[in-house]
Amino acid sequence: MTSTQVHAEEAEPAAEEEWQPKIVTFCCNWCSYAGADLAGVSRLQMPTNFRVIRTMCSARVDPEFVLRAFANGADGVLVLGCHPADCHYIGGNYRTRRRIALLRVLLEQYGFNPDRLKLEWVSASEGAKFQKTIKEFNELIKELGPNPINDEE
Repeated sequence: MTSTQVHAEEAEPAAEEEWQPKIVTFCCNWCSYAGADLAGVSRLQMPTNFRVIRTMCSARVDPEFVLRAFANGADGVLVLGCHPADCHYIGGNYRTRRRIALLRVLLEQYGFNPDRLKLEWVSASEGAKFQKTIKEFNELIKELGPNPINDEE
């Protein structure tokens, strides 16, 4: 064997890294963002492929923000708010619940799997629930695969 043959045999093809979804997470300032902070301070292990956008209330998440996140390549969008009846803005999370239901119908009409959009209630004291929500949503999006818009480019 020549030295070039030995080096060629030693060089194995680089293992492809596993695809990681891009997840946009809208968190209300009063509960969910504090829950995310608690999860981080508690050093709970969770994926790092999500980005948090802090809003004053989950009701401030305009449907256009969600659609724009998908249009810009997000594989999943998570909206987290205060538990019903605990909203600091009285009925904000009730409006959010109706809005997300309509958005899921709209996404389905556009040919998206509506499971790419999820609404969850996480309070400030539920760091473990924040971690669990992120992990489960990440796994769901991995099963669904990349955003179909990304394939068109």
